[in-house]
Amino acid sequence: MKNIVFIPNINLGDGRSSKYDYCIESWKHWCDKNDCELWMWEDLLVPVEQMRITWQRYYVFDILDANDVEYNQVLMVDADTIIHPNCPNFFNETEGKYAAVVNDGCYEWVNRSIAQYGVKFFNKDTFPTWRYVNGGFQIFNKTHKNYLKGLVDWYNKNMTELNMVFGKWNSTDQTCINFYREEKGLDMKILPSCYNFQDLFRKNLLYIDASCWWEDELHYLNNGWVYHFNAIPRNDMNRDANYWIDRTYKELFNV
Repeated sequence: MKNIVFIPNINLGDGRSSKYDYCIESWKHWCDKNDCELWMWEDLLVPVEQMRITWQRYYVFDILDANDVEYNQVLMVDADTIIHPNCPNFFNETEGKYAAVVNDGCYEWVNRSIAQYGVKFFNKDTFPTWRYVNGGFQIFNKTHKNYLKGLVDWYNKNMTELNMVFGKWNSTDQTCINFYREEKGLDMKILPSCYNFQDLFRKNLLYIDASCWWEDELHYLNNGWVYHFNAIPRNDMNRDANYWIDRTYKELFNV
């Protein structure tokens, strides 16, 4: 059985996904090279008003099983990522555990989200940020089926209250899955940041203003293997995620 790269790639018509084809192509290239199977999820299970895509994706095993897909380990990764063609096979580093990368971005955002969701839904106001992972790169295997079923059941139980705070509080699923994981004592393998190199703007790696003191180059190619184009602010140069996805893919693959 092959390892699966599962990418939620649902176009909601808001223009955010206009360059995601480049992301998909980078993952296809990597999967072919590493004898893995790329699987794209492109159809909503229920309307997003009822359940956000970030929560629907935790039906990943149901989706694969319904389509008769055989699998060993499954990486669930965001569509706004590009993987370097020389990236090592991270599936070999999981030790058979749930695996993810610590969220290394805006800690004020993380701490505020922890306080918001923790108090209301988990009766806690703190969380070890060094164990708080980013939801955009998570590896599961068959031993996690019941765990994910429990997570989705938790969502459905709290759906009404959760939908009331989405859009007001930071995060939709990310903080909840971290609290839930710790509460259930799920064994976890924390992978190095290179496999979900995120929040590039705050690392001074994106040239989005003429006043930047660094050269207009893709410096982040030297710092990681999987580039996550999240949390890029609006800027006068109009260099949004789609711009950096386009530029990164063309530089990596000599297009």
